[in-house]
Amino acid sequence: PYAMTKFLSFCISSSRFSSYALNVFDGFDGPDTFLWNLMIRGFSCSDEPERSLLLYHRMLSCSSPHNAYTFPFLLKACSNLSAFQETTQIHAQITKLGYGNDVYAVNSLINSYTVTGNFELARLLFDRIPKPDLVSWNSVIKGYAKAGKMGAALTFFRKMPEKKNVISWTTMISGYVQAGMNKEALQLFHEMQNSDVEPDNVSLANALSACAQLGALEQGKWIHSYVNKTKIKIDSVLVCVLIDMYAKCGEMEEALGVFKSVKDKPVQVWTALISGYACHGHGREAISRLMEMQKLGIKPNAITFTAVLTACSYTGLVEQGKSLFYTMERDYNLKPTIEHYGCMVDLLGRAGLLDEAKRFIQKMPMEPNAVIWGSLLKACHIHKNIELGEEIGEILIEMDPSHGGRYVHMANIHAMGKKWDKAAETRRLMKEQGVAKVPGCSTIC
Repeated sequence: PYAMTKFLSFCISSSRFSSYALNVFDGFDGPDTFLWNLMIRGFSCSDEPERSLLLYHRMLSCSSPHNAYTFPFLLKACSNLSAFQETTQIHAQITKLGYGNDVYAVNSLINSYTVTGNFELARLLFDRIPKPDLVSWNSVIKGYAKAGKMGAALTFFRKMPEKKNVISWTTMISGYVQAGMNKEALQLFHEMQNSDVEPDNVSLANALSACAQLGALEQGKWIHSYVNKTKIKIDSVLVCVLIDMYAKCGEMEEALGVFKSVKDKPVQVWTALISGYACHGHGREAISRLMEMQKLGIKPNAITFTAVLTACSYTGLVEQGKSLFYTMERDYNLKPTIEHYGCMVDLLGRAGLLDEAKRFIQKMPMEPNAVIWGSLLKACHIHKNIELGEEIGEILIEMDPSHGGRYVHMANIHAMGKKWDKAAETRRLMKEQGVAKVPGCSTIC
Protein backbone atom coordinates (compact mmCIF):
# COMPACT_ATOMS: atom_id res chain seq x y z
CA PRO A 1 0.00 0.00 0.00
CA TYR A 2 1.04 3.59 -0.76
CA ALA A 3 0.81 4.69 2.90
CA MET A 4 3.09 1.84 4.02
CA THR A 5 5.75 2.63 1.41
CA LYS A 6 5.75 6.29 2.48
CA PHE A 7 6.04 5.23 6.10
CA LEU A 8 8.97 2.91 5.34
CA SER A 9 10.72 5.63 3.32
CA PHE A 10 10.41 8.03 6.26
CA CYS A 11 11.76 5.48 8.76
CA ILE A 12 14.79 4.62 6.63
CA SER A 13 15.69 8.28 6.15
CA SER A 14 16.34 8.61 9.90
CA SER A 15 19.02 6.50 11.58
CA ARG A 16 16.85 6.50 14.72
CA PHE A 17 14.05 4.56 12.98
CA SER A 18 16.01 2.44 10.48
CA SER A 19 15.94 -0.68 12.66
CA TYR A 20 12.19 -0.27 13.06
CA ALA A 21 11.84 -0.02 9.25
CA LEU A 22 13.70 -3.33 8.91
CA ASN A 23 11.40 -4.98 11.45
CA VAL A 24 8.34 -3.78 9.52
CA PHE A 25 9.87 -5.01 6.25
CA ASP A 26 10.65 -8.40 7.80
CA GLY A 27 6.96 -8.72 8.62
CA PHE A 28 6.02 -8.88 4.94
CA ASP A 29 5.43 -12.36 3.56
CA GLY A 30 7.43 -12.57 0.33
CA PRO A 31 8.05 -8.85 -0.38
CA ASP A 32 7.97 -7.98 -4.09
CA THR A 33 10.74 -6.33 -6.12
CA PHE A 34 9.28 -2.86 -5.51
CA LEU A 35 9.59 -3.26 -1.72
CA TRP A 36 13.12 -4.66 -1.94
CA ASN A 37 14.12 -1.71 -4.13
CA LEU A 38 12.43 0.72 -1.75
CA MET A 39 14.50 -0.58 1.18
CA ILE A 40 17.75 -0.75 -0.82
CA ARG A 41 17.24 2.76 -2.16
CA GLY A 42 16.36 4.14 1.27
CA PHE A 43 19.47 2.77 2.94
CA SER A 44 21.70 3.81 0.02
CA CYS A 45 20.88 7.45 0.86
CA SER A 46 21.06 6.99 4.64
CA ASP A 47 23.87 7.04 7.20
CA GLU A 48 24.04 3.25 6.83
CA PRO A 49 24.53 2.54 3.09
CA GLU A 50 26.14 -0.81 3.90
CA ARG A 51 22.66 -2.08 4.83
CA SER A 52 21.69 -1.80 1.14
CA LEU A 53 24.34 -4.38 0.28
CA LEU A 54 23.26 -6.67 3.13
CA LEU A 55 19.67 -6.47 1.90
CA TYR A 56 20.79 -7.35 -1.61
CA HIS A 57 22.50 -10.50 -0.31
CA ARG A 58 19.22 -11.40 1.41
CA MET A 59 17.39 -10.69 -1.84
CA LEU A 60 19.66 -13.12 -3.70
CA SER A 61 19.27 -15.82 -1.05
CA CYS A 62 15.47 -15.50 -1.28
CA SER A 63 15.63 -15.75 -5.09
CA SER A 64 13.59 -12.54 -5.33
CA PRO A 65 13.44 -11.08 -8.84
CA HIS A 66 15.55 -8.03 -9.78
CA ASN A 67 14.74 -5.26 -12.20
CA ALA A 68 16.72 -2.45 -13.86
CA TYR A 69 16.23 -0.14 -10.85
CA THR A 70 17.83 -2.45 -8.30
CA PHE A 71 21.41 -1.88 -9.45
CA PRO A 72 21.56 1.95 -9.56
CA PHE A 73 20.43 1.97 -5.91
CA LEU A 74 23.09 -0.59 -4.95
CA LEU A 75 25.77 1.31 -6.83
CA LYS A 76 24.78 4.52 -5.06
CA ALA A 77 25.46 2.69 -1.78
CA CYS A 78 28.84 1.57 -3.14
CA SER A 79 29.64 5.17 -4.12
CA ASN A 80 28.76 6.44 -0.66
CA LEU A 81 30.98 3.73 0.86
CA SER A 82 33.77 4.18 -1.75
CA ALA A 83 33.55 0.40 -2.07
CA PHE A 84 35.45 -0.67 -5.20
CA GLN A 85 35.34 -4.44 -4.62
CA GLU A 86 31.56 -4.42 -4.11
CA THR A 87 31.19 -2.26 -7.24
CA THR A 88 33.02 -4.90 -9.31
CA GLN A 89 30.83 -7.64 -7.83
CA ILE A 90 27.65 -5.76 -8.74
CA HIS A 91 29.11 -5.08 -12.19
CA ALA A 92 29.44 -8.84 -12.63
CA GLN A 93 25.80 -9.31 -11.56
CA ILE A 94 24.64 -6.64 -14.02
CA THR A 95 26.42 -8.42 -16.87
CA LYS A 96 25.25 -11.89 -15.78
CA LEU A 97 21.60 -10.86 -15.51
CA GLY A 98 21.50 -9.10 -18.88
CA TYR A 99 21.45 -5.43 -17.80
CA GLY A 100 24.82 -4.60 -19.39
CA ASN A 101 23.18 -2.35 -22.00
CA ASP A 102 20.78 -0.61 -19.60
CA VAL A 103 21.80 3.06 -19.65
CA TYR A 104 20.79 3.67 -16.02
CA ALA A 105 22.80 0.72 -14.76
CA VAL A 106 25.84 1.61 -16.88
CA ASN A 107 25.72 5.28 -15.85
CA SER A 108 25.58 4.22 -12.21
CA LEU A 109 28.59 1.96 -12.79
CA ILE A 110 30.54 4.80 -14.40
CA ASN A 111 29.77 7.06 -11.46
CA SER A 112 30.66 4.40 -8.89
CA TYR A 113 33.97 3.56 -10.56
CA THR A 114 34.73 7.28 -10.72
CA VAL A 115 33.99 7.81 -7.03
CA THR A 116 36.06 4.79 -5.99
CA GLY A 117 39.05 6.11 -7.95
CA ASN A 118 39.01 3.66 -10.86
CA PHE A 119 38.56 6.08 -13.69
CA GLU A 120 40.07 3.84 -16.37
CA LEU A 121 37.21 1.34 -15.91
CA ALA A 122 34.69 4.18 -15.96
CA ARG A 123 36.07 5.52 -19.23
CA LEU A 124 36.15 2.01 -20.73
CA LEU A 125 32.44 1.59 -19.95
CA PHE A 126 31.63 5.00 -21.44
CA ASP A 127 33.43 4.15 -24.69
CA ARG A 128 31.26 1.03 -25.04
CA ILE A 129 27.93 2.90 -24.80
CA PRO A 130 26.38 3.24 -28.30
CA LYS A 131 24.60 6.50 -27.48
CA PRO A 132 25.79 7.99 -24.17
CA ASP A 133 23.36 10.47 -22.62
CA LEU A 134 24.06 13.62 -20.59
CA VAL A 135 24.47 11.63 -17.38
CA SER A 136 27.14 9.47 -19.04
CA TRP A 137 29.10 12.51 -20.26
CA ASN A 138 28.78 14.31 -16.92
CA SER A 139 30.02 11.26 -15.02
CA VAL A 140 33.19 11.07 -17.12
CA ILE A 141 33.81 14.82 -16.78
CA LYS A 142 33.41 14.39 -13.03
CA GLY A 143 36.00 11.61 -13.13
CA TYR A 144 38.55 13.74 -14.97
CA ALA A 145 37.90 16.66 -12.61
CA LYS A 146 38.26 14.48 -9.52
CA ALA A 147 41.61 13.23 -10.82
CA GLY A 148 42.73 16.84 -11.36
CA LYS A 149 42.99 16.30 -15.14
CA MET A 150 41.27 19.56 -16.03
CA GLY A 151 42.79 19.75 -19.52
CA ALA A 152 41.31 16.36 -20.41
CA ALA A 153 38.04 17.31 -18.68
CA LEU A 154 37.75 20.48 -20.79
CA THR A 155 38.52 18.60 -24.02
CA PHE A 156 35.82 16.05 -23.17
CA PHE A 157 33.43 18.84 -22.14
CA ARG A 158 33.89 20.59 -25.51
CA LYS A 159 33.17 17.33 -27.37
CA MET A 160 29.71 16.90 -25.85
CA PRO A 161 27.32 16.52 -28.80
CA GLU A 162 24.17 17.78 -27.11
CA LYS A 163 23.40 20.92 -25.15
CA LYS A 164 25.18 20.90 -21.81
CA ASN A 165 23.02 21.13 -18.70
CA VAL A 166 23.80 22.99 -15.49
CA ILE A 167 25.40 19.84 -14.02
CA SER A 168 27.89 19.69 -16.91
CA TRP A 169 28.94 23.31 -16.37
CA THR A 170 28.98 23.05 -12.59
CA THR A 171 31.13 19.91 -12.64
CA MET A 172 33.74 21.75 -14.71
CA ILE A 173 33.60 24.94 -12.61
CA SER A 174 33.88 22.94 -9.38
CA GLY A 175 36.81 20.98 -10.82
CA TYR A 176 38.66 24.19 -11.65
CA VAL A 177 38.08 25.57 -8.13
CA GLN A 178 39.28 22.31 -6.54
CA ALA A 179 42.40 22.45 -8.73
CA GLY A 180 43.08 26.06 -7.70
CA MET A 181 42.39 27.28 -11.25
CA ASN A 182 40.07 30.06 -10.11
CA LYS A 183 40.42 32.35 -13.15
CA GLU A 184 39.41 29.49 -15.43
CA ALA A 185 36.46 28.74 -13.13
CA LEU A 186 35.14 32.29 -13.43
CA GLN A 187 35.70 32.36 -17.21
CA LEU A 188 33.65 29.18 -17.57
CA PHE A 189 30.97 30.55 -15.22
CA HIS A 190 30.50 33.59 -17.49
CA GLU A 191 30.54 31.33 -20.57
CA MET A 192 27.76 29.28 -18.96
CA GLN A 193 25.63 32.39 -18.52
CA ASN A 194 26.26 33.43 -22.14
CA SER A 195 25.03 29.96 -23.16
CA ASP A 196 21.66 30.72 -21.55
CA VAL A 197 22.12 28.10 -18.84
CA GLU A 198 20.80 29.35 -15.49
CA PRO A 199 23.32 28.75 -12.70
CA ASP A 200 22.12 26.85 -9.64
CA ASN A 201 23.22 27.22 -6.02
CA VAL A 202 26.18 24.86 -6.48
CA SER A 203 27.62 26.71 -9.50
CA LEU A 204 27.08 30.06 -7.77
CA ALA A 205 28.81 28.81 -4.62
CA ASN A 206 31.79 27.62 -6.65
CA ALA A 207 32.00 30.91 -8.57
CA LEU A 208 31.93 32.85 -5.29
CA SER A 209 34.62 30.58 -3.88
CA ALA A 210 36.79 31.41 -6.90
CA CYS A 211 36.18 35.13 -6.29
CA ALA A 212 37.23 34.68 -2.65
CA GLN A 213 40.51 33.01 -3.63
CA LEU A 214 41.28 35.66 -6.24
CA GLY A 215 40.19 38.61 -4.12
CA ALA A 216 37.84 39.47 -7.00
CA LEU A 217 35.48 41.70 -5.00
CA GLU A 218 33.64 43.32 -7.92
CA GLN A 219 32.86 39.97 -9.54
CA GLY A 220 31.76 38.63 -6.17
CA LYS A 221 29.45 41.61 -5.69
CA TRP A 222 28.01 41.09 -9.16
CA ILE A 223 27.20 37.44 -8.37
CA HIS A 224 25.64 38.50 -5.05
CA SER A 225 23.51 41.05 -6.90
CA TYR A 226 22.53 38.39 -9.46
CA VAL A 227 21.38 36.09 -6.64
CA ASN A 228 19.23 38.86 -5.16
CA LYS A 229 17.73 39.88 -8.51
CA THR A 230 16.83 36.38 -9.63
CA LYS A 231 15.27 35.52 -6.25
CA ILE A 232 17.34 32.34 -6.00
CA LYS A 233 16.69 30.63 -2.69
CA ILE A 234 19.80 31.29 -0.61
CA ASP A 235 20.73 28.17 1.33
CA SER A 236 23.27 27.98 4.16
CA VAL A 237 26.08 26.97 1.77
CA LEU A 238 25.54 30.08 -0.35
CA VAL A 239 25.40 32.27 2.77
CA CYS A 240 28.69 30.78 3.98
CA VAL A 241 30.53 31.38 0.70
CA LEU A 242 29.17 34.94 0.48
CA ILE A 243 30.48 35.67 3.99
CA ASP A 244 33.79 34.01 3.13
CA MET A 245 34.10 35.94 -0.14
CA TYR A 246 33.52 39.33 1.47
CA ALA A 247 35.83 38.51 4.38
CA LYS A 248 38.69 37.38 2.11
CA CYS A 249 38.20 40.48 -0.04
CA GLY A 250 38.62 42.67 3.06
CA GLU A 251 34.96 43.66 3.43
CA MET A 252 33.99 42.47 6.91
CA GLU A 253 31.07 44.93 7.11
CA GLU A 254 29.57 43.38 3.96
CA ALA A 255 30.19 39.91 5.42
CA LEU A 256 28.40 40.93 8.60
CA GLY A 257 25.57 42.36 6.49
CA VAL A 258 25.08 38.98 4.77
CA PHE A 259 25.15 37.25 8.16
CA LYS A 260 22.49 39.58 9.58
CA SER A 261 20.28 39.30 6.49
CA VAL A 262 19.42 35.63 7.06
CA LYS A 263 17.00 34.47 9.72
CA ASP A 264 18.05 30.83 9.92
CA LYS A 265 21.66 30.68 11.09
CA PRO A 266 22.94 27.12 11.55
CA VAL A 267 26.38 26.50 13.04
CA GLN A 268 28.04 26.63 9.60
CA VAL A 269 26.95 30.25 9.09
CA TRP A 270 28.25 31.31 12.53
CA THR A 271 31.51 29.50 11.78
CA ALA A 272 31.89 31.33 8.45
CA LEU A 273 31.59 34.69 10.22
CA ILE A 274 34.02 33.66 12.97
CA SER A 275 36.47 32.47 10.28
CA GLY A 276 36.15 35.89 8.65
CA TYR A 277 37.07 37.61 11.90
CA ALA A 278 40.00 35.18 12.28
CA CYS A 279 41.20 36.07 8.78
CA HIS A 280 41.39 39.73 9.82
CA GLY A 281 42.91 39.08 13.25
CA HIS A 282 39.78 40.21 15.10
CA GLY A 283 40.09 37.78 17.98
CA ARG A 284 37.78 39.53 20.43
CA GLU A 285 34.96 39.76 17.87
CA ALA A 286 35.39 36.05 17.09
CA ILE A 287 35.15 35.15 20.79
CA SER A 288 32.16 37.47 21.18
CA ARG A 289 30.31 35.64 18.38
CA LEU A 290 31.14 32.30 19.98
CA MET A 291 29.63 33.50 23.26
CA GLU A 292 26.57 34.74 21.36
CA MET A 293 26.16 31.27 19.82
CA GLN A 294 26.25 29.71 23.27
CA LYS A 295 23.54 32.05 24.57
CA LEU A 296 21.30 31.09 21.64
CA GLY A 297 21.87 27.38 22.32
CA ILE A 298 23.78 26.76 19.07
CA LYS A 299 26.50 24.21 19.70
CA PRO A 300 29.83 25.03 18.02
CA ASN A 301 31.52 22.25 16.07
CA ALA A 302 35.18 21.34 15.54
CA ILE A 303 35.54 23.77 12.62
CA THR A 304 34.14 26.61 14.77
CA PHE A 305 36.86 26.00 17.33
CA THR A 306 39.56 25.88 14.64
CA ALA A 307 38.37 29.32 13.50
CA VAL A 308 38.18 30.90 16.95
CA LEU A 309 41.55 29.46 18.04
CA THR A 310 43.10 30.81 14.84
CA ALA A 311 41.60 34.22 15.66
CA CYS A 312 43.13 34.07 19.15
CA SER A 313 46.50 33.13 17.66
CA TYR A 314 46.52 36.03 15.20
CA THR A 315 45.49 38.49 17.93
CA GLY A 316 47.77 37.22 20.70
CA LEU A 317 44.91 36.24 23.01
CA VAL A 318 46.88 33.46 24.71
CA GLU A 319 44.88 32.94 27.89
CA GLN A 320 41.54 33.12 26.08
CA GLY A 321 42.79 30.61 23.50
CA LYS A 322 43.97 28.19 26.18
CA SER A 323 40.64 28.45 27.99
CA LEU A 324 38.65 27.80 24.80
CA PHE A 325 40.82 24.81 23.88
CA TYR A 326 40.17 23.12 27.22
CA THR A 327 36.40 23.80 27.04
CA MET A 328 36.11 21.78 23.82
CA GLU A 329 36.07 18.37 25.45
CA ARG A 330 34.86 19.47 28.89
CA ASP A 331 31.82 21.50 27.81
CA TYR A 332 31.05 20.34 24.26
CA ASN A 333 32.25 16.72 24.15
CA LEU A 334 34.47 17.62 21.19
CA LYS A 335 37.78 15.78 21.14
CA PRO A 336 40.49 18.13 19.84
CA THR A 337 41.99 17.03 16.52
CA ILE A 338 45.54 17.58 15.31
CA GLU A 339 44.33 20.82 13.67
CA HIS A 340 43.30 22.19 17.08
CA TYR A 341 46.64 21.20 18.59
CA GLY A 342 48.30 22.95 15.65
CA CYS A 343 46.35 26.13 16.40
CA MET A 344 47.54 26.00 20.02
CA VAL A 345 51.19 25.51 19.04
CA ASP A 346 50.86 28.47 16.66
CA LEU A 347 49.21 30.54 19.43
CA LEU A 348 52.01 29.82 21.91
CA GLY A 349 54.73 30.16 19.30
CA ARG A 350 53.56 33.56 18.06
CA ALA A 351 53.46 34.76 21.67
CA GLY A 352 57.07 33.67 22.18
CA LEU A 353 56.16 30.90 24.64
CA LEU A 354 58.40 28.44 22.86
CA ASP A 355 59.25 26.12 25.76
CA GLU A 356 55.58 25.89 26.68
CA ALA A 357 54.75 25.12 23.05
CA LYS A 358 57.34 22.33 23.03
CA ARG A 359 55.91 20.82 26.26
CA PHE A 360 52.42 21.09 24.75
CA ILE A 361 53.57 19.11 21.68
CA GLN A 362 55.20 16.44 23.85
CA LYS A 363 51.91 15.92 25.72
CA MET A 364 49.79 15.54 22.58
CA PRO A 365 47.73 12.30 22.54
CA MET A 366 48.62 11.74 18.87
CA GLU A 367 51.95 11.80 17.02
CA PRO A 368 52.78 15.41 16.05
CA ASN A 369 53.18 15.85 12.31
CA ALA A 370 55.58 18.01 10.32
CA VAL A 371 53.10 20.90 10.26
CA ILE A 372 53.07 21.05 14.08
CA TRP A 373 56.88 20.97 14.38
CA GLY A 374 57.21 23.35 11.42
CA SER A 375 54.98 25.88 13.17
CA LEU A 376 57.25 25.84 16.22
CA LEU A 377 60.37 26.05 14.03
CA LYS A 378 58.95 29.17 12.38
CA ALA A 379 58.35 30.67 15.84
CA CYS A 380 61.95 29.84 16.83
CA HIS A 381 63.13 31.72 13.75
CA ILE A 382 60.97 34.76 14.56
CA HIS A 383 62.00 34.85 18.23
CA LYS A 384 65.63 33.90 17.49
CA ASN A 385 65.71 30.80 19.71
CA ILE A 386 68.66 29.10 18.00
CA GLU A 387 69.06 26.12 20.34
CA LEU A 388 65.43 24.99 20.19
CA GLY A 389 65.31 25.74 16.45
CA GLU A 390 68.24 23.40 15.82
CA GLU A 391 66.61 20.67 17.89
CA ILE A 392 63.34 20.93 15.96
CA GLY A 393 65.15 21.17 12.63
CA GLU A 394 66.80 17.81 13.30
CA ILE A 395 63.40 16.29 14.17
CA LEU A 396 61.92 17.56 10.89
CA ILE A 397 64.81 16.26 8.78
CA GLU A 398 64.51 12.87 10.46
CA MET A 399 60.76 12.85 9.72
CA ASP A 400 61.29 13.52 6.00
CA PRO A 401 64.93 13.44 4.81
CA SER A 402 63.81 14.05 1.20
CA HIS A 403 62.17 17.45 1.90
CA GLY A 404 64.50 20.22 0.77
CA GLY A 405 62.75 22.91 2.79
CA ARG A 406 63.75 21.20 6.05
CA TYR A 407 67.46 21.57 5.24
CA VAL A 408 67.04 25.17 4.13
CA HIS A 409 65.31 26.14 7.39
CA MET A 410 67.96 24.28 9.39
CA ALA A 411 70.78 26.07 7.54
CA ASN A 412 69.06 29.42 8.17
CA ILE A 413 68.77 28.68 11.89
CA HIS A 414 72.51 27.87 12.00
CA ALA A 415 73.28 31.07 10.09
CA MET A 416 71.19 33.12 12.51
CA GLY A 417 73.41 31.84 15.31
CA LYS A 418 76.50 32.57 13.17
CA LYS A 419 77.33 28.84 13.15
CA TRP A 420 78.74 28.94 9.64
CA ASP A 421 80.39 25.50 9.79
CA LYS A 422 77.09 23.83 10.73
CA ALA A 423 75.26 25.77 8.02
CA ALA A 424 77.78 24.56 5.42
CA GLU A 425 77.51 21.01 6.77
CA THR A 426 73.71 21.11 6.38
CA ARG A 427 74.05 22.29 2.77
CA ARG A 428 76.58 19.52 2.10
CA LEU A 429 74.24 16.91 3.63
CA MET A 430 71.44 18.22 1.43
CA LYS A 431 73.57 17.69 -1.69
CA GLU A 432 74.66 14.21 -0.56
CA GLN A 433 71.02 13.19 -0.07
CA GLY A 434 70.26 14.47 -3.58
CA VAL A 435 67.56 16.76 -2.21
CA ALA A 436 66.44 19.70 -4.36
CA LYS A 437 65.96 23.10 -2.80
CA VAL A 438 62.27 24.02 -2.49
CA PRO A 439 61.38 27.03 -4.70
CA GLY A 440 60.79 30.08 -2.54
CA CYS A 441 63.16 28.92 0.24
CA SER A 442 66.61 30.50 0.33
CA THR A 443 69.71 29.70 2.31
CA ILE A 444 70.80 33.03 3.74
CA CYS A 445 74.32 31.87 4.50
